[in-house]
Amino acid sequence: MLCRHDTMSHQPGDVMTRQLFARSVLAIALLASAPLCAQQHDDDAYASIAQLQQRMDAGNLSSKALTQDFLDRIQHTDRSGPNLRAVLETNPDALQIAGTLDKKRRKTRGPLYGIPVLLKDNIDTGDRERTTAGSLALAGAPASRDATVVAKLRKAGAVILGKTNLSEWASFRSNHSSSGWSGMGGQTKNPYALDRNPCGSSAGSGAAVAAGLATVAIGTETDGSIICPASMNGIVGIKPTLGLVSRAGIVPISHNQDTAGPMARDVADAAALLSVIAGSDPHDPATVEADKHATDYTKFLDPNGLKGKRIGVARELAGNEPNADRVLDAAIATMKAQGAIIVDPVQLPHLSELGAPEMTVLLYDFKHDINAYLATRTGLAAHTLADLIAFDTAHAAQEMPWFGQELFEQAEAKGPLTDQAYLDALAKAKRLAGPEGIDAALESQHLDALLAPSWGPAFMTDLVLGDHIVSGDPTIGGASQPAAMAGYPSITVPAGWAHGLPVGIVLFGAKWSEPTLISIAYGYEQHTHAWQPPKFLDTVGGKPVAPR
Repeated sequence: MLCRHDTMSHQPGDVMTRQLFARSVLAIALLASAPLCAQQHDDDAYASIAQLQQRMDAGNLSSKALTQDFLDRIQHTDRSGPNLRAVLETNPDALQIAGTLDKKRRKTRGPLYGIPVLLKDNIDTGDRERTTAGSLALAGAPASRDATVVAKLRKAGAVILGKTNLSEWASFRSNHSSSGWSGMGGQTKNPYALDRNPCGSSAGSGAAVAAGLATVAIGTETDGSIICPASMNGIVGIKPTLGLVSRAGIVPISHNQDTAGPMARDVADAAALLSVIAGSDPHDPATVEADKHATDYTKFLDPNGLKGKRIGVARELAGNEPNADRVLDAAIATMKAQGAIIVDPVQLPHLSELGAPEMTVLLYDFKHDINAYLATRTGLAAHTLADLIAFDTAHAAQEMPWFGQELFEQAEAKGPLTDQAYLDALAKAKRLAGPEGIDAALESQHLDALLAPSWGPAFMTDLVLGDHIVSGDPTIGGASQPAAMAGYPSITVPAGWAHGLPVGIVLFGAKWSEPTLISIAYGYEQHTHAWQPPKFLDTVGGKPVAPR
């Protein structure tokens, strides 16, 4: 049999001429069609946006065929075989949308035109897909309209492929939860070793992109939920400046820290995705300045982006995980070799003081913000946080088989956002993380960015005891907290390996410094190329679990 695509795109054109292929097609069909098709499908699955656009421009690939390939991979890899559980739902209209885009394709088009994109399932889509935040309480009627991020993607010609699994309620229900577990989707697995955790809460988005189930995906972060799953799944993740990307239509935790952001296998794809979703939105007051800063971020993809950059090493965010420290030191050596000026160490003030005010802010914000979001939805079983608590209690066997909802209960006990305790905590959190934290560290040495390990290699999934890390705790080497609390940007990039598991580094900097961070990250990436496709091993050093 031949590959499904109805063009000559899947012939081995770099190996034999078209004429030879035509004469040999019967032999290929009889002897090698399955490996050939599988190889081409892998090529498409792991191709960059630019590579896919080249194939579509040449007529060797269509958006509809690419969408079908991803749907097949989701069926064979996510729902059987390795059974990643990274995708909760596929868009029933994806193939029709892709076919329509093929008919309208022009030479002048944006980079995402015809490219399938997965969305974390806390992002509203005004179509037949549900938006659940992983909870059965939201598994009723779909949202009535697209989130602004989704509307921007559709306008750019992207194909909304489906919704990804996540840590239920974006990891804000219990302190003892397992990242990547939801009542809707069960436990997402890490594609590099299936008994390892994908980290959360954008677990499904990270695992899906790593596994070649989509070219790119959208995640969201309050503190660590893009950076950690991107790092532990060996991909690139950008946590934008708060207010660069609209949160309208996204299930919230905190309007003071939430943001959506791109997840991709390389910096170029992440930059292209950020370019589409950034910008002001009247439905999100935090984005009032976004249009002044939003730009085509692919302009900053400079292979010499490290040259002359002053980068400070936040050693206080390292020193607790030897594999992460080894990768960090190797990254520093590469950066120096490419002309970066490394200041090591640089003190990042107040790290030990951030946790308490952050949690106070998040608890207050969640009660206020989730009630406001639920008021926009109809046809659901819950309309307030109190309703969610009651729903989980009534459906404990499905919703709370492993961990409870103490964060829900603590948030419900909070008062309004006019409480002095909230106002004091918010002012302290922003001051310590921003002006007296990241800004002070940057200014002390005239730095362009700060550098740390993103996290260590993926930990074992443990449904009984929950995660073996705490997001934002500097004692475990996670560097997400300062940038998350300040509302400043960060980017994680694959940097190395530990026992077959990916390890990343994170760069973070001042507000609106995405261009600088992308330039540094791209310059580093182009001299390391650390990304490798997963082997879907059953355990570290174990055997691969083949897709079916």
